[in-house]
Amino acid sequence: MNAPVFATLGCRLNAYETEAMKELAEGAGLSNAVIVNTCAVTAEAVRKAKQEIRRLSRENPGAPIIVTGCAAQTEPETFAAMAEVTRVIGNHEKMQAETWSGLAVPDLIGSTEKVQVDDIMSVRETAGHLIDGFGRHRAYVQVQNGCDHRCTFCIIPYGRGNSRSVPAGVVVEQIKRLVDKGFLEVVLTGVDLTSWGADLPGEPRLGDLVMRILRLVPDLPRLRISSIDSIEADDNLMLAIATEPRLMPHLHLSLQAGDDMILKRMKRRHLRDDAIAFCQEARRLRPDIVFGADIIAGFPTETEEMFANSIRLITDCDLTFLHVFPFSPRKGTPAARMPQLKGPEIKSRAARLRAEGDAALVRHLAAQEGVTHQILMESARMGRTAQFTEVDFAADQPEGQIVSARITGRNETRLKA
Repeated sequence: MNAPVFATLGCRLNAYETEAMKELAEGAGLSNAVIVNTCAVTAEAVRKAKQEIRRLSRENPGAPIIVTGCAAQTEPETFAAMAEVTRVIGNHEKMQAETWSGLAVPDLIGSTEKVQVDDIMSVRETAGHLIDGFGRHRAYVQVQNGCDHRCTFCIIPYGRGNSRSVPAGVVVEQIKRLVDKGFLEVVLTGVDLTSWGADLPGEPRLGDLVMRILRLVPDLPRLRISSIDSIEADDNLMLAIATEPRLMPHLHLSLQAGDDMILKRMKRRHLRDDAIAFCQEARRLRPDIVFGADIIAGFPTETEEMFANSIRLITDCDLTFLHVFPFSPRKGTPAARMPQLKGPEIKSRAARLRAEGDAALVRHLAAQEGVTHQILMESARMGRTAQFTEVDFAADQPEGQIVSARITGRNETRLKA
């Protein structure tokens, strides 16, 4: 019997859930199967998922192939129609132990229906299956899932469902276990992280969770937040940024565009000036903070002038790490019905945004030369600063430990120490 083969596409949350599925599959005794955890954020992501399924089918002849994740949730018929696919299971089903028990039957290929995908919008609880130790030296903790907002370009709420939060007490207990296992850094993850708490008694906010973790887990050296919606940053989150050195000075912002008209057509909840004001205030409170951001290139109706506003946002917000997405129409979303730009123009704008992002990273790296940083080592010769900047070392360092080192140089993407 061979252990199942897992393949993960897409976001960090998907990677987290793959680790949980591995435990569930092992507990059910599943073997000789291939599980593909898909992403639906763009049409290209779905194309890559189908490509990965075909590749894994060639490499694992005769093995049943189980497809799950956001693309399986939003387009189950697409994957059910593939000859290589044995079973399609939804995002809720993939986190249930009984699903994996059913998949472990000897005659999986001929058993039950091919598609097990229920209405994700009816799910009210967050999956209780917690894993202790995803990541070798940095642990990721899922505290939220789903999204209540309906941005016009986004298919993810239909793959993840409405927002659900993990109670603070459960989060704290998991982080205590992770610290006991030796993890020095914990990252809070979710689909719409700043909506955490809205469905819990008393409607706490993300800042309340952050402050509670830092207070109740004093032995945790580093707490990091993944992507947030800056317009939803609450007072306690800003207080933590200002007063808690154990909260890492790096935030990834879901900005998406720098032009007010495009932001309105995206149905975002902030305007350009809101993003700039947040970055200025966060930097006033924590001068060493750095920002990453998601920006979409070539959204429908975007003119050259509108696109120029997104380019300028890199400087106006002093962004350091840019994630650029060429606009991709997703069937069923309002943006797919808007007047579309031509493919070459979208591709050109994405390239220009990436070039500006690369230049911003170089400026950040140049400013670090001569500075001493506390660096969490991810391997013998590579670690990350508190700002999440990668650092290469000339000599071996203790893996999983935080070392103090002076930055001596850089290349185009990393620091040297």
